[in-house]
Amino acid sequence: MIDISLTVLPETQADAPAIERLHERTFGPGRYAKAAYRLREKVAHRLNMSFTARIGTLLVGSIRLSPVRIGETKALLLGPLTVEPAFRERGVGQALIERALNEARTKGHKLVILVGDEPYYGKFGFKPILPGQAIMPGPVDPARLLVAELIASAFEGVSGPLRPEWDDREG
Repeated sequence: MIDISLTVLPETQADAPAIERLHERTFGPGRYAKAAYRLREKVAHRLNMSFTARIGTLLVGSIRLSPVRIGETKALLLGPLTVEPAFRERGVGQALIERALNEARTKGHKLVILVGDEPYYGKFGFKPILPGQAIMPGPVDPARLLVAELIASAFEGVSGPLRPEWDDREG
């Protein structure tokens, strides 16, 4: 439940420095070694589906969606989701996830994947991907690779390596 006056806004290019500082504080330098980060560094996130959370003018959270493919199927990679430590457990992450998934659904996207904890992300519709069905470009705990179908059965028959390969004209 959100117990603070929170505003969720689309990310702008001007937000990038503050978001990077937030990532530094919350994830540290180890973030560069993670498979999801390595995938994201090869493709720009979508500003029109990435959001910031603010209390007044203070940036307290961020979520980004990036275009990827699983085999030949278009999907979105959610992450990073970042919330300032002092504002965790107050619904900031929930508000960001709900806004991002709703925006993706509205824009006609069918699948969102992420690397994260199923007990947390499961309440937003994310489910574990069967081992080997989607292959990250680096080591990932298979239990943490999750998918949300924004349209029923959208993940049926989808498999292959994850790669950052869509053209902006593709949606």
